[in-house]
Amino acid sequence: MSVSVGIVGLPNVGKSTLFETLTSRQVSAQNYPFCTIDPNVGTVAVPDPRVDKLAHLSRSAEVKPTTMEFIDIAGLVRGAHEGEGLGNAFLANIREVDAICQVLREFPDESVTHVETRVNPLGDADIINTELLLADLAQIERSLENIEKKAKQGDKWAVDTREVLQRLYQAVAAEVPIRDLELTQQQKDLIKSYNFLTEKPMMYVVNTDESYETSLTANQLGGNVIPLSVKSEAELSTLSPEERTEYLELLGRSHSGLDIVIEEGYNLLDLISFFTTGPKETRAWTVPEGTHAPQAAGVIHSDFERGFIGAEVAPFEQFIEAGGEGPAREQGIMRLEGKNYVMKDGDVCVFRANT
Repeated sequence: MSVSVGIVGLPNVGKSTLFETLTSRQVSAQNYPFCTIDPNVGTVAVPDPRVDKLAHLSRSAEVKPTTMEFIDIAGLVRGAHEGEGLGNAFLANIREVDAICQVLREFPDESVTHVETRVNPLGDADIINTELLLADLAQIERSLENIEKKAKQGDKWAVDTREVLQRLYQAVAAEVPIRDLELTQQQKDLIKSYNFLTEKPMMYVVNTDESYETSLTANQLGGNVIPLSVKSEAELSTLSPEERTEYLELLGRSHSGLDIVIEEGYNLLDLISFFTTGPKETRAWTVPEGTHAPQAAGVIHSDFERGFIGAEVAPFEQFIEAGGEGPAREQGIMRLEGKNYVMKDGDVCVFRANT
């Protein structure tokens, strides 16, 4: 399952440097607005020590953690919903991602220009969020106009969709993002194809100085807040894994700030990981929370879903304690589950299917 997080923000807040550090890809991060025009895409591994433990236990030849894409989207500016700063193209790029990581600049540095000529992270967030709301508002208006004729003719889909869109219009016009509304699954399905910007889950990375400290809170911003010195993380990424671990220990930290960003992006999308393991390969697989066993098998191969018979499942901790697949099966830890089983995070699985 491929998932993507778009990195957005005003120009020169540290987006491209964060992307470059996350993905170890060299992208242009020069000190002027609109340096990034086409989005840069990089795939990163989601940190999960369980994968390495399983691989060690199974003596796997290959280890494949789950991954996610980060996309560096060019800086938005005030008026983007009306096309300012190539805004229409940038907003279109945001529509294609699953979640948004908004970068806010809090670090003081007169040598780095700010498009608004001041450092005010709350003000930056207000500009970006307002542009996303206005873009959604315009799209909802157009969509209502397009389905009105069908709705008047009694088309059930159009009538149901119009009702949801009217509710969304009222909320967005009142500056309430769609993600904050309580919608039924049926309502979510009706609007899924629109890819509304404010429906996407969002987290905030506050680009701080070397202290990694910010006064901004989730209540102020309406989303999870990660204080991060992008400059420090960029320097940290140049160290060897051993040097990085030693340096983090000196700082009293077990994870880099980048690991937290990746993990938060994963959690933001309500995803879970299950594992397959053996001598050839240990691999983490990604599915949405609430996925049933046949659909999880289908992530590995579509034939496994079509021919699904059952799944032998063991919780990660018990699988490790037992000493692997054979002992876990002998001790009755590997349970046989059917089509109605809902996958749990950390399940170690062996799927049975007619293929």
